[in-house]
Amino acid sequence: MDYQDINAATIDKWVEEGWEWGKPISHETFLQAKEGKWDVALTPTKHVPHQWFGELKGKKVLGLASGGGQQMPIFTALGAECTVLDYSEKQLESEQLVSEREGYEIRIIRADMSKRLPFEDEEFDLIFHPVANCYIKDVKPLWKECFRILKEGGLLLSGVDHYINHIVDEEEKEIINGLPFDPLANEAHRKQLEDADAGMQFSHSLEELIGGQLEAGFTLLDLYEDTNGEGRLHELNIPTFLALRAKK
Repeated sequence: MDYQDINAATIDKWVEEGWEWGKPISHETFLQAKEGKWDVALTPTKHVPHQWFGELKGKKVLGLASGGGQQMPIFTALGAECTVLDYSEKQLESEQLVSEREGYEIRIIRADMSKRLPFEDEEFDLIFHPVANCYIKDVKPLWKECFRILKEGGLLLSGVDHYINHIVDEEEKEIINGLPFDPLANEAHRKQLEDADAGMQFSHSLEELIGGQLEAGFTLLDLYEDTNGEGRLHELNIPTFLALRAKK
């Protein structure tokens, strides 16, 4: 199996086991969003500031590796025209479930974000991309694809894992790995992930994550840091994630 297929199968299993990021929102949460009461996350614990989005009514929004029935229903309730792309069939089933339950239309596409995205140039006003690019080896091509499919002035809201989680042991007490963390090139890294049932994950440098967006042509507008939400690094308030707001 390619590593992308390993990740899709792993996430499908997590969803069946009750994974936090695979639980679709309730009917009540959908109704609250229609009344203007809502929040979404790009990273584990912090909500994205509402001002990062601007006016969503009538906008074309892509949920990039954002299946699970959590964010796209919210944006639909706020008046956006939504498309969701994910490689996990279970995550996409959740999107279908919520759309049928609430009676709205959403374009649902199963595709691998490490490949060319199946969209036209300048198709979207906003891309919402929660932490997921740690599951692909190369992120720079993804940023270039995001730039291609966004309209001029469009926004990329992305959550990224800035490699600290990849260097520490399971108890987050010792540094045990060098960088880059790459299970395709390092058998010890692969074994760690297999033992933890963590799929195939890759570290990315800030040069790749932030510099890669700038290289693709984006202007960085804002960012904030976040923690894992649990574990020793979280208890020590050591940030391990970034949320980025960038504009084409």
